[in-house]
Amino acid sequence: MQLHWDIFCRVIDNYGDIGICWRLARQLAAEHGKRVRLWVDDLESLRPLCPAVDPALAMQRAAGVEIRRWAGDFAVDRVADVIIEAFACELPEAYVAAMAGQPARPVWINLEYLTAEAWADGCHGMASPHPRLPLVKHFFFPGFTPSTGGLLREAGLFAERDRVAAPPGDLLEISLFCYTTAPLADWLRALADSPRPVLCHVPPGQPLAAVRACLGGDGPWQLGLARLVPLPFLPLDDYDRLLWRCAINFVRGEDSFVRAQWAGKPFVWQAYVQQDDAHLDKLTAFLDRHCAGLDAAAAAALRALFLAWNTGTDPGPAWRDYLAELPAISRHAAAWSGQLATMPDLATGLVNFCAGKV
Repeated sequence: MQLHWDIFCRVIDNYGDIGICWRLARQLAAEHGKRVRLWVDDLESLRPLCPAVDPALAMQRAAGVEIRRWAGDFAVDRVADVIIEAFACELPEAYVAAMAGQPARPVWINLEYLTAEAWADGCHGMASPHPRLPLVKHFFFPGFTPSTGGLLREAGLFAERDRVAAPPGDLLEISLFCYTTAPLADWLRALADSPRPVLCHVPPGQPLAAVRACLGGDGPWQLGLARLVPLPFLPLDDYDRLLWRCAINFVRGEDSFVRAQWAGKPFVWQAYVQQDDAHLDKLTAFLDRHCAGLDAAAAAALRALFLAWNTGTDPGPAWRDYLAELPAISRHAAAWSGQLATMPDLATGLVNFCAGKV
């Protein structure tokens, strides 16, 4: 039955890795009846996403998940039936040795980062035998096609989204979740020229620091008809509701990128910067998939804004074109969300994949 699952997560940067692991852990527990332990090396990073967490505790429970501090003096008390090594975080050596000593070998999964690049389809599910031990690791790729593992999506998500989503009005609400490398000063100048009222929500951390660097002070700020308001840090479910409420969402990395697509609203994605501009290949691959079926003018505006936002060039002209095409882009975002939802969600895909490895 593969009842016991262990998920290992190292917090590398910001909250993306732990956000994905926390969403996955609680979904496996709530929807699939798994007994999940989430091992985290930095519990302070989990607390903002789940305020019930106490970083001082080495072991606790929240949302049906057992949460463990992953410390340097790791001691093995039980090996799970399924082990998820999130984003190549490297399991403790003692745990790997204990896995090899089990009479029934556990299923070992390396949960990879999301990409729309075509090569991920061919690499999804690939096996990698351990060089010394009688263990096999399988690579599991989230993705946008039936040949990949799909995207994290909880049961009932769309029903809840549609129940609380705000109707469109004259006020243009925007959420701004970006890295400090975004060309924010140029975008703010374009925002100041908005012909309609704008309310821009600015989360703490890098987005708020970037706005402060451009505008000074602690906000709120008024730029013409645009008002920018700092937000407190939102737990995951509250952040989802912010995305549902806004007409345009600026997102980054992986977790907020996926959640913006489930919101069914127009979004602008900033990819995490990688060496040799590898993130731009990811950006292009996604745009090629995402813009299929979108009319030429709207697709051109969307591509131009994504590219400017990710390369640091002035996004002002592209922003104005994007707003002019916003009705078409809005319809496309809703259709895209529905299209993605026809595929199995990632948690279900993992459960089914692992069941086949018994």
